[in-house]
Amino acid sequence: MIFANQALLAHGWASNVRLLVEGGQITGIEEGAAARPGDTRVDTLLPALANLHSHSFQRAMAGMTEYRMAGKDSFWTWRDLMYRFTAHLSPEQIEAIAAFVFLEMQEAGYASVGEFHYIHHQPDGTPYADLGELSARIAAAAGRTGIGLTHLPVLYTYGGAGKAPLQAGQARFGNDVDRFGDLVARAREAVGALPDDCRVGIAPHSLRATSPEDLARALSAHEGGPVHIHVAEQPKEVADISGWLGARPVEWLLQNAPVNEAWCLIHATHMTDGETTGLANSGAVAGLCPITEANLGDGPFNGPQYLRAGGAFGVGSDSNVLISLTEELRTLEYSQRLRDVARNVMVVGEGSVGAQLYLGAAKGGAQALGRDAGRIETGALADLVAIDSEDTALCALGQHQILDGLVFAATDRVVTDVWSAGRHVVTEGRHVARDAVLSAYKGAMASVMSAL
Repeated sequence: MIFANQALLAHGWASNVRLLVEGGQITGIEEGAAARPGDTRVDTLLPALANLHSHSFQRAMAGMTEYRMAGKDSFWTWRDLMYRFTAHLSPEQIEAIAAFVFLEMQEAGYASVGEFHYIHHQPDGTPYADLGELSARIAAAAGRTGIGLTHLPVLYTYGGAGKAPLQAGQARFGNDVDRFGDLVARAREAVGALPDDCRVGIAPHSLRATSPEDLARALSAHEGGPVHIHVAEQPKEVADISGWLGARPVEWLLQNAPVNEAWCLIHATHMTDGETTGLANSGAVAGLCPITEANLGDGPFNGPQYLRAGGAFGVGSDSNVLISLTEELRTLEYSQRLRDVARNVMVVGEGSVGAQLYLGAAKGGAQALGRDAGRIETGALADLVAIDSEDTALCALGQHQILDGLVFAATDRVVTDVWSAGRHVVTEGRHVARDAVLSAYKGAMASVMSAL
């Protein structure tokens, strides 16, 4: 049982709440209760968010790409550096890095992750003896940390728009549709060993890394579950796809693919007004990664129009240059303020911006990962986070202001406990496996750096 001084339930705030958690689900909620011996006692209980978009291996690059080179740095120059870095990662290192990243996410308040996984092969592109070796490593990292994993093997066939051949740095990513099907099957076996809340979707990397025919074949073979795709992150990408397919990326997808509630369009940064409304009306989730989008100079999402059209959204840490749930949400709002020269932008009509951001991301993130979560309600997964409302960042705020304080004034230090589908993985702000996972990560990084 969990006893909270206050909890944000599906119907609103309640005081003195006891939750019964069994089999990873919330099976009972009692309001106005008294704590009992043996209860796990926390201050303020919230639905935990899903981190809907992560490339865990990129965490190991954090801080390595912030030196300005001659000429204009951009996403594309960053990508070249990333390709060179991936050539030095072994399966053991990928697992150790992923486990540490998942731990950091949970300590930041995330209960689950969508791992958009595209390193599949050996550095020269030769498959491992087990085609799903690296997917199995991601599953093992999830098992070590207890995070709720939605594993998203990536279909990456071409090096650019128009079926350009893969570059040398992309060799580890490449599969045709047939081998990709085999890879997904192997990933399902690996993830099948994890708790029942973990699952496998698919991720056609982007329109520039696949083709209309290959995308259609991959979708027709898909057994159900989430479908994630990068789209319209950079103006060059929009121009390249428009020149090749005769339509902008989001426009093309909405016209030619079965985009629906199972889909998550990552970034969707550069959209027209029509694309923005169309994406919102499709039921798909916009997967926003504000810290990474700022770090890479992508530009801001068209938030106000998307919200007015009723669009679903969630947030992800993408390149993992900084893993912070609170920073992700406030960067999203601040990007809108800087563009519009206005305050309190990401809310429809009047109301709490913090609540719109937090609860919107909780709902959309759960949808994107195929998890019955994002709310505290009987029958939902017990994806829960407890925060300390007595922290100096929050102690002066009323109950109705807590989410505003969390998003705009607090850091992740206010997180005290996290449950991933009922697995109590963070206590007193510290992951239960921190020492062993951190030791393995530091060892892996020492090995990587010696090889660079």
